[in-house]
Amino acid sequence: MAWNEPGNGKDKDPWGQKNRQDGPPDLDEVLRKLQGKLGGLFGGGPRKTGSGEGSEGLPFGIGLLLIIGIIIWMLSGIYIVDPAERGVVLTFGEYSDTVGPGPHWHIPIPIQSVEKVNVTELREASHRALMLTKDENMIQVDLAVQYQVKDIKNFLFNVRDPDYTLREASESAIREVVGDKTLDEILSATGGRAVLVNEAQKKIQIILDKYVTGLNVIKANLRSLQPPQEVQAAFVDATKALEDEDRYKKQAEAYEFDILPKAEGDAQRLVEEAEAYRQQVIELARGETSRFVQTLKEYKKAPDVTRRRLYIEMMEDVMSSVSKVVVKVSSGGNIMYLPLDRFMRQAPPMTDMSNTESPAPGTNETSTRRNVLDRTLQRGREGR
Repeated sequence: MAWNEPGNGKDKDPWGQKNRQDGPPDLDEVLRKLQGKLGGLFGGGPRKTGSGEGSEGLPFGIGLLLIIGIIIWMLSGIYIVDPAERGVVLTFGEYSDTVGPGPHWHIPIPIQSVEKVNVTELREASHRALMLTKDENMIQVDLAVQYQVKDIKNFLFNVRDPDYTLREASESAIREVVGDKTLDEILSATGGRAVLVNEAQKKIQIILDKYVTGLNVIKANLRSLQPPQEVQAAFVDATKALEDEDRYKKQAEAYEFDILPKAEGDAQRLVEEAEAYRQQVIELARGETSRFVQTLKEYKKAPDVTRRRLYIEMMEDVMSSVSKVVVKVSSGGNIMYLPLDRFMRQAPPMTDMSNTESPAPGTNETSTRRNVLDRTLQRGREGR
């Protein structure tokens, strides 16, 4: 019998409900059904409805899988930042925070994500091109720039391609510096390349800071600095000439540093010797003056004795410096010749050292010569 036939089936409901009413459902009944389904979702058994009938919830296994999935999703937010890195937390793609090294947690995707950047890595960018100098000469420059990330936020979000920006800034800076100098200034052996690199490095950093790239230039290196291939031979010759000029200058400076101290030392020695000679002459003059004054006093006391003593002393000095003496004898016209040099050579054998007493203190060589001279004169008189 069909469910819509009159009779016993008139009260049957195809949705399993009895006594269906044409009005809206009861709100309390709807809430009770919803609570029963949630209880079944998390492992609850059948719950009684207001009409006294039961309704089955979700199976226990499905609820457990959902809980495990939620735990795994939460654990996926754990991440570790290395000591050389910094982590940038993005919330729905926008910058949220910067974290340092160590373990961290963020709300897993798709809500938050983390991008790690190595801030200690030494990056390098190079540029090589032909450039025009101030005196309209062509030169090929190969410049390498080493840099690091100093601001992660600006590095990631302020410019689209920081590395490309740095290469363009390097080219602009080196062209500006080269165009402001002549070829001789650039190739100068007295620091032309060093000045070129330092100025280019400063200008590159100024440009990067102006564009807020978050990059820091560590060092700029000039790998090569050469003219075009057509004039390479002449350039090599000019470079050698500059190197020779610098080498000769250094040799001249070394010779200067070697000869000047010697000359100054010789000059100082001559000055000291002259000063010593001056003092010596002064002292000798003072001594002669003192001796003359003393002799004058003695002469005033005994003129004859003093005169004779002076004469004898003078003759001693004269005779000590000559080797031959001619003596005129007072009686007769004979002239006696005395070879003193021979007598002086023969004087030691004539003296018997064993029988001769030691000379008295104060006896000098002059006294000995005077004794020998007296003996010789005596022998001459006896022979006459």
